[in-house]
Parts: sequence; structure tokens; C-alpha cells
Amino acid sequence: MTKLFARFMKDESGATAIEYGLIAALISVALITGATTLGTTLDTQFKDLSTKMTAADGKF
Repeated sequence: MTKLFARFMKDESGATAIEYGLIAALISVALITGATTLGTTLDTQFKDLSTKMTAADGKF
């Protein structure tokens, strides 16, 4: 039983899989955050542009 426990403690293949999973999760969170920020910024820019175009339309 001690040999089995010692072999289990030396096995690191599960830890590697968990590390890759954590890295993938971190990258996903970063991409989602970046896309959300970009979307909000673009939405603001297009609304400003729409307001300016509407105001300019009344001047003609």
C-alpha cells in the first residue's frame, strides 16, 4: 500500500492537465473582457457619430 501511495504522489500528469485547464480559463476570461470593452467602446463611438450626423442633417 505504501508503494502505491508513493507512486501516486510522484505522478504529475493530472497536475499538468489542471494547469492547462487553468491557463485556458484565464485566456478565455481575458478574451471575453477585451471583447466586452471593445464592444462598449465601439457602441459609444457609433452613437456619437449618429448624433453628429443627425445634427448635421438639419443644417442643410
